Amino acid sequence: MRPLATVPGGGGRRKAGAAAAAAASREWLVVPASGRARVEEAGKHAVMARTGLPARDLRVLDPLLSYPSTILGRERAIVVNLERVKAVITAAEVLLPNSKDPDFAQFVRDLQARVLASSGQAAEFTDIEGELSAIASPFPAPSSSKGHELEMAKRTPDAVGGMTHSSSVPTLATLKDGSTKVLPFEFRALEVCLESACRSLEEETGTLEKEAYPALDELTSKISTLNLERVRQIKSRLVAISGRVQKVRDELEHLLDDEMDMAEMYLTEKLAQQDISETSSRVEADDHDPSQLEEGGDEDYRSEPDGINVSFAGYKPNIEELEMLLEAYFVQIDGTLNKLSHLREYVDDTEDYINIMLDDKQNQLLQMGVMLSTATVVVTAGVAVVGLFGMNIGISLYNPATPDETRAAHVKFWETTFGTIAGCTILYIVAMGWGKRSGLLQ
Repeated sequence: MRPLATVPGGGGRRKAGAAAAAAASREWLVVPASGRARVEEAGKHAVMARTGLPARDLRVLDPLLSYPSTILGRERAIVVNLERVKAVITAAEVLLPNSKDPDFAQFVRDLQARVLASSGQAAEFTDIEGELSAIASPFPAPSSSKGHELEMAKRTPDAVGGMTHSSSVPTLATLKDGSTKVLPFEFRALEVCLESACRSLEEETGTLEKEAYPALDELTSKISTLNLERVRQIKSRLVAISGRVQKVRDELEHLLDDEMDMAEMYLTEKLAQQDISETSSRVEADDHDPSQLEEGGDEDYRSEPDGINVSFAGYKPNIEELEMLLEAYFVQIDGTLNKLSHLREYVDDTEDYINIMLDDKQNQLLQMGVMLSTATVVVTAGVAVVGLFGMNIGISLYNPATPDETRAAHVKFWETTFGTIAGCTILYIVAMGWGKRSGLLQ
């Protein structure tokens, strides 16, 4: 790094520049093909130069921004943003934004195990052909990175040819014709990303199922505020997880429907094809007459890259192995989505059952209200009779003159009292019978 020039009053500027540089750079965990991970610190432009990605693709990996699940195939790299898995995959290494999350550590261990399993079974080719590629230097220039990827691409076909016959390689792909082929490095890394994302979503779905079904069953047996609150929280989690699973499924479905996007992900084959095109172009240039080369030197130099790009753009790899890889995880994520759909249907059925129970309770309350209202009307009729006899009117019933009249007054009083009560009871029974007969009451 070039030392900063000391100028009067420039201390604040140097501190501001250092702070800006520190803010622009971040830690990356680099997992090369050898499987030995290392932590490197680099800025956005260094990563762009190394991977050939534009700035908008790197923003997908920013943890401060919220982006949906995405898998982007580019010229020299694959950008993966699946749930907590954020990675930039090249033909020779995987770049991961460094994190202290325990799930991230588990993902790195799985990635190293997958890469080391393949590297260990390719050790026999190391003794024959020499030492395999060394660890790349921390964020080299674009040309160095490209050369390193081309070197990896050269060795891939030889390693594939020898490892095809091993039945214990975990990264073998069985093609539709029955043959097997070792997946290139970028697909092995992509498989770990897909496996980690699908496993994480499936574990969350299993945890939600274990909590949801007992809570829903308890709610059907006893409707209470606590049970309703538990079910509300479970339904909120269900909606959130379903949306995340649906996004991953839609992304995989989009890739499976677009053959051009899948062809862009064959980084190793593209680099190998580009290297073959460059080699053939150099051989053709050497076969020309030196005098012809001198006459059209500049034109040949300028037209050579165009010819390489044309031949490289016209190359279409066989996407069968990637298609089978994506289909396997598409089926897995689709199964997880089906579990969530069944859980959602169970929640909806429980809600319908609770609503039916509440409606029944409400109907019972309404019937009780009708019965009480009818009783109030009947009692009011009796009160009217009592009020009629309680009027301040002088009659012989209230002022008996002889003992016989007194006994007769008492008899008439009790006859009137019991007659009023019997009349109210009969009116109430008649009203209830009419209500049940008409279907208003059960």
